[in-house]
Amino acid sequence: MAHLDTIAVHSAREDLTGRGVHVPPIDLSTTYPLPSLDAGGAAYETLATGHRPGDGDSLVYQRLWNPNVDRFERAVAELERTAEAVAFASGMAALSAALVATVAAGRPHVVAVRPLYGGTDHVLASGLLGTRVTWTAPGAVAAALQPDTGLVVVETPANPTVDLVDIAAVVAEAGDVPVLVDNTFATPTLQQPAHHGATLVLHSATKFFGGHGDVMGGVVAATPAWANRLRQVRAVTGGVLHPLAAYELHRGLQTLPLRVRAQQETAALLAERLTTRADVTRVLYPGLKECDPLGLVGTQMSGPGSLLAFELRGGWAAAARVSQRCRLITHAVSLGGVDTLVQHPAGLTHRPVTADARPGEALLRISAGLEHVEDVWTDLEQALDAS
Repeated sequence: MAHLDTIAVHSAREDLTGRGVHVPPIDLSTTYPLPSLDAGGAAYETLATGHRPGDGDSLVYQRLWNPNVDRFERAVAELERTAEAVAFASGMAALSAALVATVAAGRPHVVAVRPLYGGTDHVLASGLLGTRVTWTAPGAVAAALQPDTGLVVVETPANPTVDLVDIAAVVAEAGDVPVLVDNTFATPTLQQPAHHGATLVLHSATKFFGGHGDVMGGVVAATPAWANRLRQVRAVTGGVLHPLAAYELHRGLQTLPLRVRAQQETAALLAERLTTRADVTRVLYPGLKECDPLGLVGTQMSGPGSLLAFELRGGWAAAARVSQRCRLITHAVSLGGVDTLVQHPAGLTHRPVTADARPGEALLRISAGLEHVEDVWTDLEQALDAS
C-alpha cells in the first residue's frame, strides 16, 4: 500500500485522467434529471434508505447524494483505513447522526470518557437527541455498560487537555458495543483508530482537513453497515455537506500530512519552552514524558500532534490577559489552521460543561500554525511577560 502522504495527494482522483481534467469538477446541482418515473422512484428509495447509487442511476437530489461529497468521503476512508466514510455539514452534525442512529436502533445509552470537546459533552449531557449518558474514565468502561448501551465515545488526544486514551484497551472493555473515537486532534496522519478496533472515527473536518479556517464540515469513517445507517440519517435530517465545501475539504487533504508534521514541530518547541517559565504551572503536551504515561506516542500515535495546553499562575485573570495580549497569535476558537490560535476553554468551548468536569480556569489551549516558530514564541513570550 502507498505511503499516507501519497494517498493524501491522490485519493479519490483515479478517474480524472480519463475525464481529461487535472482537478475534480464541482457539481453544484441541487436536482438531477429522472430517466423515468419508475427508475427515478427506485433511485430515490435506494438513496433515501442510505444505500449507494447504482451505475447509471439518477442522483435525484443533492440532499441524497453528490459526487464531490462522495469523493471526499472515499478519500477520508482511504486515509483512515476504513471501508467507507459519511460526510456532514459540521462535526456536530456528524456526531449527532451517530447518536440519532444509536437511538433509532433502540440502544440510547452512551458511555462517554471525559474529557471531550465541549460541544460533544454538551449534547450528551443535555439528552437533547434522546440519549442518556454515563460518564466514566479509561479503565472503567466495562463497569459503565448497560444492556441498552449503543455507543462508547472517546476523544484522543482529548480536547482541551490533550489527554491520551488507549483505544485498544477501551475497545476491549466495550466488548460488542461500538466505540466512536474523535480523531480530530490527531488526524489520520498521526493516528488511525480503526486499526486499534474503533468502529467509528469522527472528525470535525473544519479543523485540519480544511486547514485554512474557511470551510466547515464533519465526517465519520465507518464500517459499511454503519455508513448505511449514517447516510440514512443524513438523508432524512438534511445535515448534508455542501458540494463546494466537499471540494475544498478534499483539496485540503492533499497537504494534510505536511501541515500536521510542520505544526507538530512548532508545538513541541513551544511546549518545551513553556516548561521553563516560572509563571506557567503546568504544560500539557503528549510529547512530554509525564503527559504520556502509557507510552502511546510511538505506538498508537506516530507523533504528539500540534495542540498543547498550559496553566498559568493567576488563574482566569492571567489567562485572559495573556490571550488578549497576543498579537501574532489569534485569540479565537477552533484549531488545525495555518495560523496559530489561542483560546480559553473554560470560558468558551467548554463553558456548557458541568463545573466538576470543566477545564481549569487557568488553562489556555494553543493550536500551532505554520508561522516561523521563533515569531510565534516571541509573541507568546511578550504576552506572558506583559501579564
